[in-house]
Amino acid sequence: MLTLTVYMISFHNLLLLGTAIQNPLAFTPTDLILLNCGTPSNTTSLDGRNWKGDAHSKFLASSNSPTLSASETSPLDPLVTLIIPYTTARIFHSRFTYTFPVSPGPKFIRLYFYPAVYSGLNPLTSFFTVNANSYTLLSNFSAYLTVSAMNPAVSYFFREFIVTVWDNQVLNIIFTPAPKSFAFINGIEVVSMPNNLYTTDIDNRYPLVNYNTFFYFHNTTSLETVYRVNVGGRFVANVNDTGMFRTWLDDSNYIFGGATGVVHKWRDDVTIKYTNHTPAYTAPAEVYITQRTMGRVPYVNLNYNLTWFFPVDSGFNYLVRLHFCENEVDITGENQRVFSIFINHMTAETEADVMVWSGGSDIPVYRDYVVWVPEGRQSKQDLWLALHPSLNSKPRYADAILSGLEILKLNKLDGSLAGSNPELIVVPSSPDQQQSSLRKRAKSKWSSIVAAIIGAVIGALSTLSLSLYLLNSKWKRQEKGPSSSGERKLPIPQASPLPTDICRRFTIFEIKEATKDFDYQNLIGSGGFGKVYKGFIVNGSITVAIKRLDYSSNQGTREFKTEIEMLSQLCHVNLVSLIGYCIDEGEMMLVYDYMINGTLREHLYETKDDPLPWKQRLEICIGAARGLHYLHTGLPHTIIHRDVKTSNILLDENWIARVSDFGLSRIGLSDNAVSTAVKGTWGYLDPEYARFQQLTAKSDVYSFGVVLFEVLCGRKPLDHKLEHKEKNLANWAQECIQNGTIYLIIDPYLKAKIAPECFRKFVEIAESCVRNQGSERPTMQDVMGELEFALELQETADADKERINPGGEYVYPEVSFNAPSPRCTNPGGCEFEQVSTSGYTSWDTNNATPCSSQ
Repeated sequence: MLTLTVYMISFHNLLLLGTAIQNPLAFTPTDLILLNCGTPSNTTSLDGRNWKGDAHSKFLASSNSPTLSASETSPLDPLVTLIIPYTTARIFHSRFTYTFPVSPGPKFIRLYFYPAVYSGLNPLTSFFTVNANSYTLLSNFSAYLTVSAMNPAVSYFFREFIVTVWDNQVLNIIFTPAPKSFAFINGIEVVSMPNNLYTTDIDNRYPLVNYNTFFYFHNTTSLETVYRVNVGGRFVANVNDTGMFRTWLDDSNYIFGGATGVVHKWRDDVTIKYTNHTPAYTAPAEVYITQRTMGRVPYVNLNYNLTWFFPVDSGFNYLVRLHFCENEVDITGENQRVFSIFINHMTAETEADVMVWSGGSDIPVYRDYVVWVPEGRQSKQDLWLALHPSLNSKPRYADAILSGLEILKLNKLDGSLAGSNPELIVVPSSPDQQQSSLRKRAKSKWSSIVAAIIGAVIGALSTLSLSLYLLNSKWKRQEKGPSSSGERKLPIPQASPLPTDICRRFTIFEIKEATKDFDYQNLIGSGGFGKVYKGFIVNGSITVAIKRLDYSSNQGTREFKTEIEMLSQLCHVNLVSLIGYCIDEGEMMLVYDYMINGTLREHLYETKDDPLPWKQRLEICIGAARGLHYLHTGLPHTIIHRDVKTSNILLDENWIARVSDFGLSRIGLSDNAVSTAVKGTWGYLDPEYARFQQLTAKSDVYSFGVVLFEVLCGRKPLDHKLEHKEKNLANWAQECIQNGTIYLIIDPYLKAKIAPECFRKFVEIAESCVRNQGSERPTMQDVMGELEFALELQETADADKERINPGGEYVYPEVSFNAPSPRCTNPGGCEFEQVSTSGYTSWDTNNATPCSSQ
């Protein structure tokens, strides 16, 4: 789960010595407590703040308790020795309370964790609950599992909460270890905040998205900050906040897809004009000066949503705060940039006009929304934010804008904010290869970091800030090396083991030998997962394809695990075969049978090879349909592929189709829909699934229908170079079918080469697959049978031609086809809805069926 804590402790931001941007209007907190746990010493952290040791402090009620101990960190991560408060920890073996006498009002509570080895205690065995007065902040919490799931990799983090302290009340923070376990804490920060920053009086109301009503809460509500993002801008360190030491992340890790809009960066000529509604402490000026928009090309903007996604805990209400500020020179008044706001695929605003809300340029404003994220089959799910131009009021520009956002979790009725621990997904299987994932995260480029620190000491502060920023960016991207032999290794539990008994586990040395150390000459392709290399194993006697995870891609550990579990338990001639996998030295790779003829996509367009003959295209489609039919019905549980496309249909040496790439696949139900956020590829995505987040096997049928049109027309499913109505192949083909002109848009190579009866049957099949309503689409079994019948029709017609003119060329007349869709009631033709889609989720695949011969 990507939460705010993932990027909170960024190394270069901790070294901004004295570079905080001073805001004369910033909030001055009444209480500012920085407690460095596990030490008697007072220390200054690298951001210039002073931390007090908790030993013998007034907040530590009983320093002589036999259940209490202090410990310095073991040297798992050399970087931690520089960063306060992570260098020491306070250990609890039974319930213990820190007591903070503070002024009344809401407080930020920040809890700092570094799950290392303390006093010989294994962090894997640490589970505990944290309460603040009557609120549960964390329950059965594992810092180790939390840090193991973070991406990019870090070894330390903090969590931020908001709790109100009432008159004649103190703030008690209570740690309760699980039975036979222990709790620990590295640092505690308590900061006062304005009374009305996030929660106000009971009469204030917040729009409850999609319920046509309002949500009421006030400062008795506790909250957890899940995300705080500077949209279109850089990371804003805590010392550069407005006096409350909040951290603002950049949004690059949350923007969805390739359509990321336009980033508007800092302009020196802009002065933010704060107001009573948006006082200066609301957000730093840097948040309001930078923003992300869609750009100024209307036909592009109208065909996509500017989208972000944020994984969150299920079963909670969330306060979503969106920050805006118009400071572009072209935007001078109302009705110039008007847009819709969608949260979790539900409409929050139909016509958002920042100039109307704020009253003018350079004036910041924010809007709050509450959204309910229901319980689901998974403890985590994605919360989506999307912006799209609104044209109802005929604004000057088809555009949208966002400057910043905050997502805060609201407590349940029982006062709990606690979510579930992330699962430990990837686990080494060999005892000799076991190594701490914490240690992997700590190893990257330590010598470079040391050099940067030395340079910082003798350099100017401005140079220090810039160089460490670049260094940190590089450091986060580097692959993590193995632990050195001199370091202590933590045991890794064998939870969720990968199927080593079914497919082979390769070492990194075997993979490098097979690919000649990833020689560029062996690079044969790339995709969403990463690059694909040709390799040779078993002394060069077997050719394989090796897919190597790129950590900058949108896919990751869950997709890696899903693909292994799926393919290791499936067996069919029309499914790609998985030979093995590699998890070693921070690498994740998959090893498949090598498909010498590449992908179907490569042979349809933009290729120098001879075009595929029609019958061969039909046979490939039939093979792919058989593979999908097996997934849908050949196993006790339906498997929905979710990413059917021509680039995922591979061709072996005999041109037999093999369906591949099961990273997005989902165990589904044969008849009922599975509710989930949307995931797939634009152009192939089922519009019903995109609209209602209801996934069924018919979603694969829709995608396969697009493949059929792609095969027939020899063009991409989405081509933005074409006119607006022709961009989406499925929509364009449907319109041509209604107009009786479908023959005019087929691949020129195929003209006069398809028997009329076969052509009509093929178009009929494809058209039925891409109907908007899943109930009107056939099953994959029906599609497979009809395609086989279409092939028989073609072979029969070819046989007749052969009898008439042995050895001659088969030439067929042009054929018209007009089959009105059940959806279409307009005799003059129908307009087909285009759906912009977004979404990302992972699924449980533990119920896949073992391979049986087919």
